Amino acid sequence: MEIRGKAALVTGGTDGIGIEIARHLKAGGASVIVAGRDPVRLEAARSEGFEAIAADLSDIAGCDALVAALEGRPLDILVNNAGMGADYDVNAPIDLGEVDRCIFLNLNAPIRLITGLLATLRARPEAMIVNVTSGLAIAPRAASPVYCATKAGLRSFTMALRAQLAGTGINVMEALPPVVETRMTAGNMHKKMPAPECGRQIVAAIAAGRNQANIGLTGVLNAVYNVSPPLARRIMLRF
Repeated sequence: MEIRGKAALVTGGTDGIGIEIARHLKAGGASVIVAGRDPVRLEAARSEGFEAIAADLSDIAGCDALVAALEGRPLDILVNNAGMGADYDVNAPIDLGEVDRCIFLNLNAPIRLITGLLATLRARPEAMIVNVTSGLAIAPRAASPVYCATKAGLRSFTMALRAQLAGTGINVMEALPPVVETRMTAGNMHKKMPAPECGRQIVAAIAAGRNQANIGLTGVLNAVYNVSPPLARRIMLRF
């Protein structure tokens, strides 16, 4: 896909992987809108030259408001990047409200945004939907069952959506990052990929028109899974 001249929306686009995707798209000549919740980070994005829209995508109203804000505007690239984790340990207190917000933001929100913006994307000569999942969509980690479930669900949805849109002008790409240095992974002691490099690789995959981008060590995990799914699961459950 030729990025120059395209109009892009990046959700969760004011921080972490999202802002790096936005920066690389902008550097490639795209006009980029970022959506996020934090007023300070939204203003910081505006200072970099991005159009920034305040949007809480953890509920229906926030998703509908973002779709409405884009009505009548061209959109070539939709990057569903917004996400969060939720603690879930049966041996400790569980906040089901936080669990519900995680499920909605990570899985429901991308589905709602795609549905609401699909007609706009269909109207473009070429378009792309990018769903950012995780290496944990391939094999789960015992410490993050809800997060893993949402990313596995989004992975399945992405595959099925790609099949439905085959032969149209819309390509559907899944980006699977490894552990990346972001605020969300601050407590994770494993080796992390720098967010700028993750963003660079995702945008490179968009430009190449790929269907799947296994970023960093996710490529190794995917290779192990293709040879032995049980082995990949055993490794990741202990990760």
